[in-house]
Amino acid sequence: MIVVMKTGSTAEQIEEVSTRLTEEGFKIHLSQGVEKTIMGAIGDRSRLEALDLEALPFVEKVVPILAPYKLVSREFHPANSIIRIGDQEIGGNKVHVMAGPCAVESREQILETAHAVREAGATFLRGGAFKPRTSPYSFQGLEEEGLRYLAEAREKTGLLVITEVIDARDVSLVADYADVLQIGARNMQNFILLKEAAKCGKPVLLKRGPSATLEEWMMAAEYIMDGGNYQVMFCERGIRTFESYTRNTLDLSMVPALHTLSHLPVIIDPSHGTGKWHLVPPMAKAALAAGADGLIVEVHPHPEKAVSDGKQSLTPEKFKVMMGDLARLTSVLDRELGEVSKRAE
Repeated sequence: MIVVMKTGSTAEQIEEVSTRLTEEGFKIHLSQGVEKTIMGAIGDRSRLEALDLEALPFVEKVVPILAPYKLVSREFHPANSIIRIGDQEIGGNKVHVMAGPCAVESREQILETAHAVREAGATFLRGGAFKPRTSPYSFQGLEEEGLRYLAEAREKTGLLVITEVIDARDVSLVADYADVLQIGARNMQNFILLKEAAKCGKPVLLKRGPSATLEEWMMAAEYIMDGGNYQVMFCERGIRTFESYTRNTLDLSMVPALHTLSHLPVIIDPSHGTGKWHLVPPMAKAALAAGADGLIVEVHPHPEKAVSDGKQSLTPEKFKVMMGDLARLTSVLDRELGEVSKRAE
């Protein structure tokens, strides 16, 4: 539920309401605006009646949240959440592009790609060190060796690192190297993994499952936030439909839908969403036009030699052209692309 305090409520009055709720077993989350304070309370609603908070002269109203997701809801947190990662902020006016190969294949490959995407304007380096694959015979990733290469690339370029964690036992290891942990589509409802990710203290990019509804996706994010980690970003990467031409159907309607229902940032993955490199730039532009807070794109120096997802990967040259188009588009949308901190120069 939400407790709305009257304009001008003092810190002591806010504390009194918070104490009453805490004593009844509620988890409290404050959202303090310029004029009003909104207090979110998670717990047994039946215990609220005994408190009779609306009888207090400094409480304006108590509003129940009917949706099953509470912490994720915009009712609970009306303002947009800004996710701060290093020197970067996601969820504000700047649009961030995360780029890199599907899989970290070698030190040379990831360093070459990192320098190329950084020069083109990316602010995050993506790359998989652990790879969940449909076939047990496919490349499974370099694991910790790959994480070390990503960390070295960050040191040399200033790009922040995002990489996938696929096992709850590896969360601490991946968090030691990465700036953002990605929960992949196959693991969106791996609740043990979500709970471990909540404990790691690092931002989490939560991809939508291929058959997940909007509510299921938001409830998965609720697991992470309920565990105490409010640094969560949604990532739409396409869903499975009857269409066979594209790898998935990229559901861009989720951008405004999520922005209406939730305060969390929304990232779009046009690479997995289409499965074809020539569809990536137009869908990236469409995503920004729909209001996305960022993009995560696959880039490989030699897509024809990639161990995975080569046909949906842009070359550095094509990525640079796309970034030029995105820069012009963001200007029209009264936004701007993020930049790597000057301290990383």
